[in-house]
Amino acid sequence: MLERAIETGDLAVARGAAAQLWQAGDRRFDAQLVLLVDAIRRADWKGAQLYMSGRADKTGGDAISRLIQPTLDTWIDVGARAKQPERHLAAASVRARPEPALLLEAALVKLATGRPAEAVSITDEIILTDRTSQLVALRVAATLDKAGQGEAGDRLRGRIALASGGREDPMLLLPDQPVSTPRSGIGHWMALLADAFARTPNSSPKLSLLFGRTAFWLDESDWMARSALVEALDRNDQRQDALALLASSRRAMPPVLDMRRAELMADAGDLAGAAKLAEAAAAQEPPVRSLLVRFADIARRSDDPKAAERAYARLEATLGTGEDDAALRGTLLIARAELLLQADAWGEAEPLLEKAVALRPNDATVLNFAGYSALERRKDVKTSLARIEAAWNEEPQNASITDSLGWAYFLTGRVEEAVPLLEKAQAGEPDNPVIVEHLGDAYWKAGRRFQARYSWRAAALLAEADMATRIEAKLRDGLSEATTAP
Repeated sequence: MLERAIETGDLAVARGAAAQLWQAGDRRFDAQLVLLVDAIRRADWKGAQLYMSGRADKTGGDAISRLIQPTLDTWIDVGARAKQPERHLAAASVRARPEPALLLEAALVKLATGRPAEAVSITDEIILTDRTSQLVALRVAATLDKAGQGEAGDRLRGRIALASGGREDPMLLLPDQPVSTPRSGIGHWMALLADAFARTPNSSPKLSLLFGRTAFWLDESDWMARSALVEALDRNDQRQDALALLASSRRAMPPVLDMRRAELMADAGDLAGAAKLAEAAAAQEPPVRSLLVRFADIARRSDDPKAAERAYARLEATLGTGEDDAALRGTLLIARAELLLQADAWGEAEPLLEKAVALRPNDATVLNFAGYSALERRKDVKTSLARIEAAWNEEPQNASITDSLGWAYFLTGRVEEAVPLLEKAQAGEPDNPVIVEHLGDAYWKAGRRFQARYSWRAAALLAEADMATRIEAKLRDGLSEATTAP
């Protein structure tokens, strides 16, 4: 009952189930956290302290407790008006190995307890070493503004933007919201943990959801809490609930959350609505590259090449002359060429491909795409083959590039060289129907008819309409010029 209530967001049921477990002596972590939330929402600081000590880890080995206890103890002490509440954070951030996120949390506490000068002394000296410290620093900067310390807030923001590469991280794109109460303090910390677990491979989705629910129950006006809960729900295979959470806001959402909503709409099949919302979300000034890239992805999924081209054009307008921008420019040229190739506009796509190769002559992805696209259309086979060979020399373990080279050899009559390359590519991506079909065609040309039919049958299981029709003809009549893979 407790786990189900956490999944559905029913705090009343969760509180009742947690209380029954707690009174029966089952001091499980999710029950403790739900009861803590209830006590904090009622400003019952004595009760919150009792719940915090109710299942304390006496050995110091509980990793989750180490993540939450110093911060929760601190903010509960703020609510209880205890002296020096930040002492818990100071004890957890040892001098030999300071934790910047905890030090910044201490700055928030000092601001909440009317000690702005002490908070500024922390923020002016802090070194932002990781994503978490940058996220906490954003909250500190907003809280400094609210406390009349705008200059200190601006100094801190300057270092955040520099450290985060221009704030492309989705959480860094959220509006800066102050943290000045125990409830918002605990809520924002739980949101940070929920987001971190949701984005960590192989972590428990249940844990991320528990932290996300806790954050939202404490402060549903906090955009970070809403964002973290959306990611936790998505990770827990509750995508419709995640979409409903984004649709339920009574305030206009930040563009980055509108973009997330558009992605969930696309996943649910509303591609036209998703593309429209994504374009609006990406329309802010100054433009945000990551949002433009996400808009372009949705436009492509929606089969809207004009919208994707608008996204690419806006994105290209943001580029400078640095190395990273040159790499992105090459990628954009390839993406724009691919849109044209889908419309069979080789004449318009070819100059874009040539520009991309000139810009990124040693980029394996660019070389492979340009070479394979031309080879697929039997254009300038010699140059195309040379480009694919150069790409493979750069990345010989890349299954797609290995397939391209094997197929290039097949098309130029070097079948004996093609087969082992295509076998290697198929081993690297066994579920790729294009590679499997290529291997079948090569087996047939090499006189290995039984293996060819086996490969074609495997490809047919994965193929879409046009490929499936072509493979059916090969299985019936054998390989011909008309049924050779493109």
